[in-house]
Amino acid sequence: MNKGKYYITTAIAYTSGVPHVGNSYEIVLADSIARFKRKDGYDVFFQTGTDEHGQKIELKAQETGVTPKAYVDRVAGEIRRICDALNTSYDKFIRTTDDYHEKQVQKIFKKLHDQGDIYKGYYEGMYCTPCESFWTESQLVDGKCPDCGREVKPAKEEAYFFKMSKYADKLIEHINTHPEFIQPVSRKNEMMNNFLLPGLQDLCVSRTSYKWGIPVDFDDKHVVYVWMDALTNYITGIGYDADGNSSDQYQKFWPADLHLIGKDIIRFHTIYWPIFLMAMGEPLPKQVFGHPWLLQGDGKMSKSKGNVIYADDLIDFFGVDAVRYFVLHEMPFENDGVITWDLMVERMNSDLANTLGNLVNRTISMSNKYFGGKVENKKVGVDAGAEDVDADLFRVVTETYSRVSCKMDELRVADAITEIFTLFKRSNKYIDETMPWALAKDETKRDRLATVLYNLSNAILVGASLLEPYMPDTAKRISGQMNAPLIAFAVLEKCAAEQDTATASALYPSGTQVTQTPEILFARQDLAEVMEKVEAMFAKRKAGAKEETGTGMDEKFVDLAPKAEITYDDFDKCQFQVGLVLECEEVPKSKKLLKFKIQVGGSTRQILSGIKQYYKPEELVGKRVMVLVNLKPREIAGQMSEGMILSAADEEGNLAVMTPERFMPAGAEIC
Repeated sequence: MNKGKYYITTAIAYTSGVPHVGNSYEIVLADSIARFKRKDGYDVFFQTGTDEHGQKIELKAQETGVTPKAYVDRVAGEIRRICDALNTSYDKFIRTTDDYHEKQVQKIFKKLHDQGDIYKGYYEGMYCTPCESFWTESQLVDGKCPDCGREVKPAKEEAYFFKMSKYADKLIEHINTHPEFIQPVSRKNEMMNNFLLPGLQDLCVSRTSYKWGIPVDFDDKHVVYVWMDALTNYITGIGYDADGNSSDQYQKFWPADLHLIGKDIIRFHTIYWPIFLMAMGEPLPKQVFGHPWLLQGDGKMSKSKGNVIYADDLIDFFGVDAVRYFVLHEMPFENDGVITWDLMVERMNSDLANTLGNLVNRTISMSNKYFGGKVENKKVGVDAGAEDVDADLFRVVTETYSRVSCKMDELRVADAITEIFTLFKRSNKYIDETMPWALAKDETKRDRLATVLYNLSNAILVGASLLEPYMPDTAKRISGQMNAPLIAFAVLEKCAAEQDTATASALYPSGTQVTQTPEILFARQDLAEVMEKVEAMFAKRKAGAKEETGTGMDEKFVDLAPKAEITYDDFDKCQFQVGLVLECEEVPKSKKLLKFKIQVGGSTRQILSGIKQYYKPEELVGKRVMVLVNLKPREIAGQMSEGMILSAADEEGNLAVMTPERFMPAGAEIC
């Protein structure tokens, strides 16, 4: 059944460097949605790619002694390799250095100029090179870029501008009449209240201070501003032509059903991009979803620290599908997710090895042990009460598709996966309720035993079929071991819609012969062994970073005025321990304070710390910090603080929370 077209895009990755796992999350999220839609009967087109122009790339290329094209060729190749390593099923990988894209960008720019939407002027303001954005003094935050927090420099140059205000009212009306356009709702409110309602300024859409960009063909001193270049990939990649000769593919798939992007670039996609499209006379995308970030819980990822986690690292440790499961399952719908090595090991062991892997292994092993691998549905000789147990399992089997589908319609991918694992957990409970090993001891209950194992096999196959968009290789491995094809979503949808438990409970072909030797889907991991390997990996990476940046002999230092000398007994009174940050939030009405819930050993305590200007609360959750635990509690801003978090500060007032160099459990003594 064809349910129509579905066009999904990711933001194209900027080729200033190789993305870490937090950046790779987006492509896996988009892939899971694309796979689900395909299996659900949609004609899907899934596009991703790379954004390859701009001043930052020009500077990076100069630093490495290569041409900008050679630089982006290498990085784009690496980004595509990572997409492939994560088993993503994109239909198109566009590069903004592709000839057809560059030609269309030039046409679009000229079209908008000729119709009066783009005009020439001068731009003077504070410029952020990493963000490639101009800012007014009033827009700066503490004198720095409001987007990335880096230094800005005064700049003035001739530029072309787009008349944003001309279309602002039309865009506001569209957002108000299409509540699904910007998701989640919090992103919509941010765009309306912070940008649209206060009034839009005209947007700089060309640059003259660098050359690595698409030339404005009627004024070759200028190159097209990177955002106008990058955003148009969503239409050029499917055959848009500014002269009116767009391809059949463009006519079929535009407007996009979903632009999936990070929350940090929501403004460009929900204000600039729709206005460009309005000026071009093209339909707006149906929905823009600004997903949250995947943060490293035990410290901010930094190349200089050598602790950046790449997708390759995780794949080497856990395998592709385990990585896909983790990044999808651990990301809330709206709030940032946290990635830590110990949490990954926990998920690997509890969810994948135990709940799923052990269920499949036990079921196939019992089928081989008791029936030579033949799975049959006898449905006779049922014990009293057994029908109720079976009926509850059948109910979950029948309803899971509709539950998953509803979550996917809302883009709540983590919740959809949870629904599938609810089915697996219910199947494990069914084993405990029916006790096949006990049935096997009574020859008169042999038919009942056969039916129990059939019911389990049926439930597992349904679960594996639903799991395929998220963990495609795992679903295929389960299907192969059970010697039965994965079930089409159309069948599961029909069973759910009609509440047809009879059909849903008999989808696995009765009489099928399962594999004789079930393979282990996911091997349990030992946390200590994993952390030992992680430390070795980071140490090697950090050593490599030192070789690149120098010996450190010329490092700046800080001299402090000495305090009064203390004895060892004085020092011994202080109890320092490692604390694990469980929660962190801002203290209302305080400019400096953050409130922490910190685990120290088997207990938790509340600590207030004046480091708000240096860290966002979400950066600290999951982090291991050094805590003075026997400091006398005191009231700060009306709340009790039960200890002190240790930090280091330089002469300029920059602050860094002190963390252990190696993995240490919460409560470990600092001595």
